[in-house]
Amino acid sequence: MSSILSTKKLSENNKQKLLDHSISLVEENFIETKNKEFKLVNINENLIFTSQNAVLSLLQNPNWESLKSKAVFCVGLKTKELLTEKGFNVVAFTGYAADLGEIISLIYSKESYTFFTGNLRRDILPNKLQENEITFNEIEVYETNLTSKEITSKNDGILFFSPSAVESYLKLNNIKDEVCFCIGESTSEALEAKNIHKIIIAEKPTVENVINEVIEHYIQYHD
Repeated sequence: MSSILSTKKLSENNKQKLLDHSISLVEENFIETKNKEFKLVNINENLIFTSQNAVLSLLQNPNWESLKSKAVFCVGLKTKELLTEKGFNVVAFTGYAADLGEIISLIYSKESYTFFTGNLRRDILPNKLQENEITFNEIEVYETNLTSKEITSKNDGILFFSPSAVESYLKLNNIKDEVCFCIGESTSEALEAKNIHKIIIAEKPTVENVINEVIEHYIQYHD
């Protein structure tokens, strides 16, 4: 039986999928997010979200519904689904921030944006907007904290869902010959920067796709 460590706790459904394929699971949350208080002032024509956490934090603001008339650009299918469910008009969504920056720069560069972010947000999207002289501001609506833990169990693979989780894991642990399964390119790059190259990236940046990659890998591995 293969053993996997997930750096965030998984849904019952995803856990069951692994068990059904004789893959045992150890899981710990290596990061935690906390909503921040913020004011909805100086909001531009369009809104940008690159994570569900930013949307969830916005929904805690008593005045969030005043923004529903604005067009939204976002990263991630789950982020888009949450926004649509709450009545927002999502004009464009992509799997990665770099692709979203490209779309905004090529097609929507004359408009202005408010980017709802976390404290550890990456520079890719803001840099792209700045390069193309696109008007935008940022509101920090949540913070990500590293919750590092030492792992003593021996695992064949490790699941990573963000660059922050990579940083948190490596604070107290080493990666030797484990296969690292990543939700996307930025997470993979965080590992490569630490000279770790035994990496499999999910076909699409969702938790479900990471799980599918794990199952596929270990079925082939044992065949």
